[in-house]
Amino acid sequence: MLKNFINVAFRNLRKHKFYSILNILGLSIGLSCFMMISLFVLDELSFDKFHKDSSKIYRMDFQAKLNGSDFNSCKVGAPAAQAILNDYAIVEDAIRIAATGNWFIKEKGLQKTFKEENVMMADSNFFSFFTFPMIHGNPKTALERPHTLVMDETTARKMFGDDNPVGKILVLDNTTDYEVTGVYKDLPKNSHFRQNIILSVASFPRRAKNPNWVNTSFNTYLKFQDGVNAEQLEANFPELIANYIGPLIQKFFGQSLEEFNEAGNNVGFSLFALEKIHLHSDKEGELGANSDISYVYIFSAVAIFILLLACINFMNLATARSAGRAKEVGVRKVMGALKNHLVNQFISEALIISFISFLIAYLLTLIFIPSFNELASKQLAMTQLFDLTYISYMLVIMFVAGLFAGSYPAFYLSRFQPAEVLKGKVRLGMKSGALRSLLVVFQFSISIILMIGTAVVFDQLSFIQNKKLGFSKDQVLMVEDAWILDKKIETFKNEVKRNVNVKGATLASFSPVGGDTDGDLFFKTPTATTDQSRVIEIARVDHDFVETLGIKMADGRFFSKEFLSDSTAVVMNMAAAKIFGYENPVGDKIYTYGGSQEEPVVMDLKIIGVVEDFHYRSLRDNITPLLFFLGDRSGFAMFKVNANNIQQTIADIENTWTEIAPGQPFTYSFMDQKFDSMYEAEQKIGQIFSVFAILGILIACLGLFGLAAFTAEQKTKEIGIRKAMGASITGIVVMLSKNFIKLVIVSFVVAVPAAYYAMGYWLEDFAYRTELKPLTFVVVGVIAFAIAWLTMGFQSWKAARMNPVQSLREE
Repeated sequence: MLKNFINVAFRNLRKHKFYSILNILGLSIGLSCFMMISLFVLDELSFDKFHKDSSKIYRMDFQAKLNGSDFNSCKVGAPAAQAILNDYAIVEDAIRIAATGNWFIKEKGLQKTFKEENVMMADSNFFSFFTFPMIHGNPKTALERPHTLVMDETTARKMFGDDNPVGKILVLDNTTDYEVTGVYKDLPKNSHFRQNIILSVASFPRRAKNPNWVNTSFNTYLKFQDGVNAEQLEANFPELIANYIGPLIQKFFGQSLEEFNEAGNNVGFSLFALEKIHLHSDKEGELGANSDISYVYIFSAVAIFILLLACINFMNLATARSAGRAKEVGVRKVMGALKNHLVNQFISEALIISFISFLIAYLLTLIFIPSFNELASKQLAMTQLFDLTYISYMLVIMFVAGLFAGSYPAFYLSRFQPAEVLKGKVRLGMKSGALRSLLVVFQFSISIILMIGTAVVFDQLSFIQNKKLGFSKDQVLMVEDAWILDKKIETFKNEVKRNVNVKGATLASFSPVGGDTDGDLFFKTPTATTDQSRVIEIARVDHDFVETLGIKMADGRFFSKEFLSDSTAVVMNMAAAKIFGYENPVGDKIYTYGGSQEEPVVMDLKIIGVVEDFHYRSLRDNITPLLFFLGDRSGFAMFKVNANNIQQTIADIENTWTEIAPGQPFTYSFMDQKFDSMYEAEQKIGQIFSVFAILGILIACLGLFGLAAFTAEQKTKEIGIRKAMGASITGIVVMLSKNFIKLVIVSFVVAVPAAYYAMGYWLEDFAYRTELKPLTFVVVGVIAFAIAWLTMGFQSWKAARMNPVQSLREE
């Protein structure tokens, strides 16, 4: 019986090659899209689960609210880890980790210097706490001593070739010697740690022994004993806060913790599961940019919908061709075939098509996975496709897709009554296709939603590009890590300014498109009170900052070399003036703490100017208060350059750098490129959406193409008669297409509200965003209509041009 099913199935595939190819092509594309997206989703969901005790590890986070301002950090104070271990036996182990920024590294005695960006410090138990295998060195002692470091195998190979580097001495930032005490395997790609060099925490005693609980300086991870859940420790956090943070509040604000909370303020800790960090965490102090669970949901939905589109094609074409197989059903039933035999026959055909499509989809995935990796910024390995577990999952998906695609046609065809079939009473074409029409509407609705989503994403990116930012980002060359020049940094700036193609130069600790700002407590009155205090970000800049970047003054002046007192002055943005309630802040004072943490001293700072607000963070966020100080901590040297002969200008600046800092790597970027990179995730989403929107509309059009061809085939004689009676080609094309056009219009009406809601929700992530324009929806609708009409019109036009003598010669 099974052999007969297979033989009949292949006979039908050969007999109806055109429809078979459409079905196989549509299913192949759908399954291939599903495979690639499923690899992406599985990779995203696998982050940090490779650790032996991953389910027992949590990160300790810090939250605070002061006078209406919220602060959420994934870092806590240095003493928290040891205090937790001492006070709570349910915690088995704890570790502190902190990113340390960029370092210039060279082997002692050599000139060649490497710039390493992914460097962090960690406590000595790093390799026992997490599951990161070491290749060389002792994992228990590698990070115990001060001025020791370990590196991954790629970095070790880059710096030392195939030699074992353990025991070698490296010089960091031209100042400090570090001994290499270990080499570990490259961190897995599905780890939220991305560091390639780890320094011992013991190398930074001042930071490691800082007693201040509210100085958030370490990402702190806790490992619980077996059978313990995080809620048991969180229940004790109020006690922890009362014991350790309450005295600090009393010291700085002169009030008890209870009074602090009654005023609407609060401080607290929480725990965040290690396995959830990559997809769910977006707080201050993250070790790197994390992903977002919403994109996993979006891509999963896209994968399922595209596979559904392909399955719907099969169902539509199979039921539309029902009349072509009606006599076969009738004869089989007369010869004694049971309904379940026919159902099995048609489902077998669907499964065979699904299996052939599955093999082609695997081939397509192998071909296009490198392109998908580039599109999604992933490193999905082709070997994952041949993992037995993954193959078994895909076979199940293939089987389910085949059953789904073949079930309705099977039951639909098998219910034909032999008497009616053999008398020719079975209705053809679209007249009995209510479900088929519904499926076409579903197909095009999904395709139009994807198209609208693509258009809105690119519209938002265009809005970002054209938004007035409050500073000039064009033709600004940024030399990074200028601090390595130390006392020669002013010389470098002045030498570059002498270049005729350089119109301005400034040194700063941050740039509006990157770089860290510090935060500190400021208050409006000489005595710190909770209602007058704010934690405000600060940036250290030189005298030329606003002039070089085109930032406008709203009131007062910026720092000037003519006023020596500016070293203790401050300039604020309008957001800072507003949050403190200043009407005319110039000439007024703002206060902060100086001195040591043990004996803080109140310092007064004169406000000399207010700059207009400018965007120094992503447009996802509102502009926040910012204070400028005159300072020499200059991570960036920024130069406004002429657009003409820009390559020569870059070469001249590099030559100046080389003369002043021989052997030090010269790295630069342009501010507008850095600005664009801040929205790389959105750009990727737009590109991925556009690809899948094209594939979705292609799959839908394959089905529409097949249905139009079949309808034209069934109406061959009607077309011949109409032409013989004088009907025009245009009239026949309209007659054949109008039902499909109606379905596309209905699809547009269904898709618009769904797309409006979905993209409105996505845009809520941006504090500054474009509007959902009716024109965007109209343009997408016109494009979808045009694509659908061309798909149907081609088949209709071919049928309409047929000579009526050929179509009626059998009558």
